[in-house]
Amino acid sequence: MKKIYCTILIIFAFAMAGSAQQIALLKYNGGGDWYSNPTSLPNLISFCNKNLGMSLDVKPATVEVGSSDIFQYPFVHMTGHGNIVFSDAEVANLRMYLMAGGFLHADDNYGMSPYIRREMKKVFPELELVELPYNHPIFHQKYNFPNGLPKIHEHDNKPPQAFALFYEGRMVFLFTYECDLGDGWEDFVVHKDSEATRTKALQMGANIIQYVFTN
Repeated sequence: MKKIYCTILIIFAFAMAGSAQQIALLKYNGGGDWYSNPTSLPNLISFCNKNLGMSLDVKPATVEVGSSDIFQYPFVHMTGHGNIVFSDAEVANLRMYLMAGGFLHADDNYGMSPYIRREMKKVFPELELVELPYNHPIFHQKYNFPNGLPKIHEHDNKPPQAFALFYEGRMVFLFTYECDLGDGWEDFVVHKDSEATRTKALQMGANIIQYVFTN
């Protein structure tokens, strides 16, 4: 197992050193609409390349939870409104990916919360989700968010919250709740959010990317 982890970490190291590293969208089973925000990741990538000086591939990949291809991507994003189900094999694959240096960001598009919490408990039964305080570095990368996550779309009249899982001191999973960053990343015509709202969403997304790629 140690040899496998070392190999995976080497793959990540070479991938991170490449001139056009890809990030990926997670395709999952259970009936939830994993594909619900088709323009969000391309827009976030373009924003990061322009404003953080990154050279991410402008076209994100799509990867399944149980695929060995997931180890090619240091950052994987997921979204949706409905049910999520990870098989035992998918749980094992995702756990190994995250333990070996990968990162998963789940953005609640509304209705995801009970399902992603249940499935991530299968992945890390020994860990508990913790809410990130406003002074956590993820809110203070290039862009400063002194009050934590920005509110992009209203769901249940609750404040936005960021929850995380930490494995051996490293954040491996981030769950953004009551915020809907992904909707704010989408093309203007999709939701017609104001420029200020979309900018806040993209800036917070860029903070997440920057944090993951530098920690």
